[in-house]
Amino acid sequence: MSFKLEKEIEKYCSYNDQEESDKSILLDLLKREKNIFSRENKLCHFTASSWIVNEEKTKVLMIYHNIYNSWAWTGGHADEEINLLKVAITEAKEETGLKNIKALSENIFSIEILTVDGHIKNGRYVSSHLHLNVTYLLEAKETDVLFIKEDENSGVAWIKIEESEEISKEENMKVIYKKLNDKLKKYLRS
Repeated sequence: MSFKLEKEIEKYCSYNDQEESDKSILLDLLKREKNIFSRENKLCHFTASSWIVNEEKTKVLMIYHNIYNSWAWTGGHADEEINLLKVAITEAKEETGLKNIKALSENIFSIEILTVDGHIKNGRYVSSHLHLNVTYLLEAKETDVLFIKEDENSGVAWIKIEESEEISKEENMKVIYKKLNDKLKKYLRS
């Protein structure tokens, strides 16, 4: 479906066993699933997230997600857009109010397949499904004005990197946030 994304995932160097396994599944699903960039695919579809750091690389920007009742990263559905970096930046701006966000790299920062339990959204039931997620490392100024996107979140805050894992109430996401922080440390050393 997306030759460019397929090539980006193929050349992506997996960080751990989770990413290596998910990379293989993502490549397989890209080749065989229909509407994989649309929520019309009720089983699985692509999403893009961002790990937004301040200029000093000491904090990450997180939102308090209304559905999950927890502090979380920013991100959202591809909704038929195959440029997932564009999706990540658009979602970050919409969910935080930031106007100026830059990608520290156009390369994929992280990949993960995330389970989504059935839930109510906008008065309608959404069945359990998988998010085929690609994450990008973004940067913003900590002094820029932040806004809440009331239909999705009820808080936006800069969180110390070392606290970002503990602040989440979602146990499955704490592992992901730890991975992102470990990768950030490695990125900063290179």
